[in-house]
Amino acid sequence: MNNGTTEAASKGPHLDKNGLRQALRIAGGCTLGFTISKLMNWPYGIFFTVYPMLLLGLVPVINRGVIRQFIASAGYSAFVVLIFQGLLSHLPIVMTIVVFLSFCILFYQMSSGSGFLFGAMGAVGLSIQLHFSSYVSGESSIYPLIVSNGFATLLSIAIAVLMHGLFPDVMLRRPRAMPTKTAESIRHEVLLCASVATLSFVVFQVLDLQDSISAQAASVLILFSLCWKAAGVAGWQRAIGTLIGCNVALLAQLLLYNHSNFLLFSVMILWLLSFIFSRYHILGGGVPGVGFGVLTTFGILFGNSLAPNQDVIYSALYRFSSVAVAILVSLCAVYVMHHILNRFSVTRHHTYD
Repeated sequence: MNNGTTEAASKGPHLDKNGLRQALRIAGGCTLGFTISKLMNWPYGIFFTVYPMLLLGLVPVINRGVIRQFIASAGYSAFVVLIFQGLLSHLPIVMTIVVFLSFCILFYQMSSGSGFLFGAMGAVGLSIQLHFSSYVSGESSIYPLIVSNGFATLLSIAIAVLMHGLFPDVMLRRPRAMPTKTAESIRHEVLLCASVATLSFVVFQVLDLQDSISAQAASVLILFSLCWKAAGVAGWQRAIGTLIGCNVALLAQLLLYNHSNFLLFSVMILWLLSFIFSRYHILGGGVPGVGFGVLTTFGILFGNSLAPNQDVIYSALYRFSSVAVAILVSLCAVYVMHHILNRFSVTRHHTYD
């Protein structure tokens, strides 16, 4: 009996049947989105690679509610960029306030649990689009960005439906119980995350970091844990995942250095890496953690920079350093904001189950 127990334990954790199918959905979905965008030579490939990861990784099911939240997030970010970015971009202080309030709405949906997917997708999409749109030369050039984001949203939904059809769950899933939070904790999480996301936007504008979209996206993705708990364990998990993802993407690009003209090789490596780290994400409970950080990080790097005839070594090294710096600075900002907000009773964060 002891030998059997020891042998079973030595094998480590393993995916159940539903988990295996979700890993296949995540790997297949992001790879398909990446492949289509590269074959069609569409701009903003980051949308087509990362959105399927988020849709299939954050929620293990697909239904009308999930689709509505996903579409609403794209509409929300497009509205903010088209209306406010177009009208107020010449007023930096006013624009910063608008960005902060826009993020407050999104992170409130995440913290309250009523629309986590809407808030998560909206935060990522809004951050990326604000970054891209702030560097365009003319107002009319914003529209290709909005169209690409909207089309990537619709394509990601179609891909998600296809993946669920190809790899359906075999067992009934139990709904994930949402933790009960106090009003003070929700205020804390909303103000903390909105402040850091806005700070990221401002820093990338002031320093004119036009080529650092991967770093800005990563600085928003680490906020999915919503708070600084247990001496920053959740935040450091995201940082570790981001750094691992950068190294994995760098290794992949080194392997492809002499074969970057063959899209098939890139597709095979992306699928393999996505499947491997989807396993760690699902074994971690399917919540944003180290595995999810790795997934989204190399998804951003693949979607934004990996292309034939490109100086992939320079690109990967630059993005590795910029993402590493961005993630560490963002964690410092989260830590400082956490302690500032905890000084006031109305925004004090409480531990919840």
